[in-house]
Amino acid sequence: MLKLNFHPSGRHFLQIPGPSPVPDRILRAMSLPTIDHRGPEFGALGLELLSKIQKIFKTENPVIIYPASGTGAWEAALANTMSPGDRVLMFETGHFATLWHKMALRLDIQPEFLGLPGYEGWRHGVQADMIEARLKEDTNHELKAVCVVHNETSTGVTSDIAAVRKAIDAAGHPALLIVDTISGLASADYRHDEWGVDVTVSGSQKGLMLPPGISFNALSPKSIEVSKQAKLPKSFWAWDEILEANKNGYWPYTPSTNLLYGLNEALDMLLDEGMDNVLARHQRWAAGVRAAVEAWGLEIQCLDPSVYSPVLTGVVMPEGVDADAVRKIIYERFDLSLGMGLGKAKGKMFRIGHLGDCNDLTLIATLGGCEAGMKLSGVNLKGSGVTAALDYFAANPLNAGER
Repeated sequence: MLKLNFHPSGRHFLQIPGPSPVPDRILRAMSLPTIDHRGPEFGALGLELLSKIQKIFKTENPVIIYPASGTGAWEAALANTMSPGDRVLMFETGHFATLWHKMALRLDIQPEFLGLPGYEGWRHGVQADMIEARLKEDTNHELKAVCVVHNETSTGVTSDIAAVRKAIDAAGHPALLIVDTISGLASADYRHDEWGVDVTVSGSQKGLMLPPGISFNALSPKSIEVSKQAKLPKSFWAWDEILEANKNGYWPYTPSTNLLYGLNEALDMLLDEGMDNVLARHQRWAAGVRAAVEAWGLEIQCLDPSVYSPVLTGVVMPEGVDADAVRKIIYERFDLSLGMGLGKAKGKMFRIGHLGDCNDLTLIATLGGCEAGMKLSGVNLKGSGVTAALDYFAANPLNAGER
């Protein structure tokens, strides 16, 4: 039998940018007995969840909850708004934007991929001016949607979604704005209604601190109207049946009951702390980790400080150093999992997650494992990143109300 709890002592450090560690409080909630998903208790739970999740997306409009991964929610966003042969504009910011583009092709959509060239293009965010220029060229309004990734998990770049909305409006274009914030939700500032997003895609296993298995589509009234005419095949993903069932707190199929218990607990944790405090501590952790990378004398994957991610930091290895070999040593010697470089960034960098169920000491230990592992790998470090992070956290304490 496969042994999953194989760590000899202490707790494994899961510092990938998702799935993130699940707090014990949420694990306990998920362990409660499963109830009848057609019974009155479940209906009350469903209505409570659907109301709370709107606060996390900062929307007054419906949020669809799927028993699926974030990839499923990608497909749902496209399947409910597109027809075969429709053209969409997508922007390449990293590996996950590339995978979403691949999905669009498989769904018989015609995606057009904008982006900056080569590996360097993966070190910047969405370029709203490029989107505006392309939409102004589309005088016949053949492009039906603009699809962008908010927090690109593969690179540590958090793009300016409000600027993308302004670009669409400046072009006078009716395209829907569809945004992936799978790794951004509940860790990076996100405002579905205020930013004029039509469909927001997200998942459970990042800032919401849950295991994988739940995903979301937050909607706008415009996207709901468009969905009534969309012709791509859909059944499981179809919004109309779910929205109808959700009116009474239910789903048209069997939902993931125990994961929903966990979601309810996670939402209570976040809302009790206050979303402003949640976002502030993520920004603080990110700044401390970046101080460590700077002290090491290494490059951050994201080259634009204005779009540094509060969720993760990509650490670029010096020329000739295999980042995956460094990760392997760190894992084997210090029981610490880091995110690998994906796609164009494979072997060039590793990713440190600083999201969700975390604290200063978690990150100090993580940085200590990284620093020791890089030294063992022969990486020439300028100074101590651990000391730099300690100094940053000491000089920038948590505000009242933060945990």
